[in-house]
Amino acid sequence: MKVIKYLLGICFSVVISTAAFADWKPSGPINLQIGFGAGGSTDILGRAIGKEIEDQYGWKVVVENKPGGGGIAMFTKIAVAKPDGLKIGMGVSMPTLINLVMRGDKLTFDLDSFDYLATVTRAQLAMIARADAPYDDIAGLIEHSKGKGGALVGFDAKPQELVMKLIDGKSGAGFKLVSTESGAEMLQNLLGGHIDAAFNGGPHIQYLESGDVKMLASVNAGRHNYAPDTQTLIEQGYDIYVDPWWYIAAPVGLPSDAKDALAKAFNSAINSENVRKVIQNVLKLKPNNLGPNDTKEMMVDGLANIAVLFGK
Repeated sequence: MKVIKYLLGICFSVVISTAAFADWKPSGPINLQIGFGAGGSTDILGRAIGKEIEDQYGWKVVVENKPGGGGIAMFTKIAVAKPDGLKIGMGVSMPTLINLVMRGDKLTFDLDSFDYLATVTRAQLAMIARADAPYDDIAGLIEHSKGKGGALVGFDAKPQELVMKLIDGKSGAGFKLVSTESGAEMLQNLLGGHIDAAFNGGPHIQYLESGDVKMLASVNAGRHNYAPDTQTLIEQGYDIYVDPWWYIAAPVGLPSDAKDALAKAFNSAINSENVRKVIQNVLKLKPNNLGPNDTKEMMVDGLANIAVLFGK
């Protein structure tokens, strides 16, 4: 009889625990903070996700822009917020990781300051050239650069510049790096024949399809879904990559039922048809949610990779 009562007690506890997990709801509106200004890609994605959670779960989600330092200002406040599931931040991995490497001693947070809930997708960064260029990969670009006394390579972000400096240092290519304001400017310069190669993260795809440009390498850790035959820099002999992810995080210390429920809600929203269309229209990408554990692992691995880029 005691054994039966004990087993019944265990079953009752499991039922109560499961019910508590299933019944978790935010105690008030969720404040989803966006680390960039209104109208940008992060803002558009965040608002689409917030609306989808409202539609699916009936939870109130208030989206608020908190620009500054590529998301650093926002995550600084998120890190010290109460871990009750009501304050959540959405940003891009690369600015966070760069700041942690370059001035981590001046920041009030580190990677362990957050509970990671999801990724939205990964930007696919490519190195491209005009279709009529006499080279098809990084080795060919290096040979071309040596032959002409320095190929002109456009970039619009610090990690891209560092990638080229690392390749240049290893190969002696003598690249001449050209700073631009945007990927659109780089693409325009490339198509106009003003530079020999450039970085791009999406707008170039239409020119790949039209046959105006070709892809020399994926700058990500993996190959791109639209160009599965183009090798990564790693596969071409350069152990470096740039992987910008849109990710979502909350203050560390979320109760397990809250973390699980929020992760489930964000996953459902990110993979919904409505958000899928937004990601496709804005970024020419598909949803890619790594989930809580792999999102944290992505940030840890990314920090080590950025440290290599900056020679730390």
